[in-house]
Amino acid sequence: QLQLVESGGGLVQPGGSLRLSCAASGDSLKDYAIGWFRQAPGKTGKEREGVSCINSSGDSTSYADSVKGRFTISRDNAENTMYLEMNNLKPEDTAVYYCATSSRKGSSYYYDRAVGCVMDFGSWGQGTQVTVSS
Repeated sequence: QLQLVESGGGLVQPGGSLRLSCAASGDSLKDYAIGWFRQAPGKTGKEREGVSCINSSGDSTSYADSVKGRFTISRDNAENTMYLEMNNLKPEDTAVYYCATSSRKGSSYYYDRAVGCVMDFGSWGQGTQVTVSS
């Protein structure tokens, strides 16, 4: 069973940048579909938005329309860590950000226009707060 630990959240001014990290242990991230999800203030867990996902083979990537061109997802297999680079941050990006993996190796994700990328979820991180405010 994968264990995921996130870091890198914080308070940033509009237009600023942050890089979130999600370190994995217990198994290798490279065999799973991975993704970043966020829960905005006042929203429930069922309303989490799929910000960005990569399939297990790494040849397919998805971004929510709201973050395209500003966020970049990546995976470092040697470090067993996934990242979310966030640039030109906006107040509406304020949320708790979670990393997650698929439940099975060799999996992919699918994209839903309403909620972003979705997968058969396996492991979740504990969440890291990102606040964008002047």
